[in-house]
Amino acid sequence: MSTPFREKLETFENDFPDRDYTIEIDCPEFTSLCPKTGQPDFGSLTFEYIADQSCVELKSLKMYLQSFRNEGIFYENIANRILDDFVAVVKPRALTLTAEWTPRGGISSTITIHYPDA
Repeated sequence: MSTPFREKLETFENDFPDRDYTIEIDCPEFTSLCPKTGQPDFGSLTFEYIADQSCVELKSLKMYLQSFRNEGIFYENIANRILDDFVAVVKPRALTLTAEWTPRGGISSTITIHYPDA
């Protein structure tokens, strides 16, 4: 199932598909909206993946992530949706997505998802 922003993600050919190497991408300024209050949520996303035939193009990833800025969505749903979209487009051998959210009301959350499932 395609999600609304998935088409913004682009890739480029991995010139070293026979080698396992880790790519880590930090996105420290992720924002979305709390679906209950409409208040902004701020988080940091870290993608750690092993490429197969393609790698994610960073500007497209930035544009994709900015699409969530006005989206009312729970932390868990954001992390799972982003992982699903990234896997569908980039098709990595492995991916760990970590979403760390700034405290709200004295509580912070970290969502970590692995592909394939650990």
